[in-house]
Amino acid sequence: MPVITMRNGPLEHVVIDGDPDLSPLVFLHGGLGCLAAWGRFPARLAAATGRRALVYSRHGHGGSGPDPLPRTVRYMHEHAHEVLPELLDALGMRRPVLVGHSDGASMALLHASAHPVRAVVGMGPHLYFEEENRRGIESARASYAAGPLARKLAMVHDDPRGVFDRWSGVWLSPAFRDWSIEGELDVTAPVLAIQGDADEYGTLAQVDAVERAVDGPFVRLVPEGCDHYPHLVRPGLVVDAVRGFLAEPATSAAHAAHAAHAAHTDRIPSAGAGR
Repeated sequence: MPVITMRNGPLEHVVIDGDPDLSPLVFLHGGLGCLAAWGRFPARLAAATGRRALVYSRHGHGGSGPDPLPRTVRYMHEHAHEVLPELLDALGMRRPVLVGHSDGASMALLHASAHPVRAVVGMGPHLYFEEENRRGIESARASYAAGPLARKLAMVHDDPRGVFDRWSGVWLSPAFRDWSIEGELDVTAPVLAIQGDADEYGTLAQVDAVERAVDGPFVRLVPEGCDHYPHLVRPGLVVDAVRGFLAEPATSAAHAAHAAHAAHTDRIPSAGAGR
């Protein structure tokens, strides 16, 4: 796997070929995710949109170097404002389309508040801590202790235990109960928020919060019967929705998303290891 040397250590990454004249797709994984946990979704979306794509693992995830920073309640801010700009500059990627999942969706919104982007696609975004976060993470902790989640993470991470402990530790810490980025966002680029109506890590109030917090064009998509991994459970739906969102003018992007939703009934079991 190619690696790129950053100030805080190496990051594994893959760049998928596409039209250099189009803004590239940049994929930001969730709290338990990494490059490999995305599966075929990035390649499928890149092919559908004709765009280049960057897929990478954050420090401490996948095959990247260890996380050099203590995990604090501002770890999403640190990545969005320090690591991601350095990475994009090193790879010469300008004004990207950020495709974020879970923690990665929050990072995408934070980055877009301070740096130029073409658009943001946020799947299962978190704007503030809610009780459903705690319940979902406690369930994940039980699954890790019982073995199923531990085995999934071991398939894609060099340090699966460290990945799980750093993520669950900060989200379940008392300091995180007051965590919120609602008042910090200043996003004027178009935003597509996608969240399943059966998301085990948050309520649809998070999508409402995204709509309140951004100033640019906003579109929501709520796949029925879908959990926290819409890109893995309903990949065809998500690919078509994003393709339409990026191709259509802002005023008709919502119609494109709704048309994609109506056209798809593909449902597969969730294969996600990365929150």
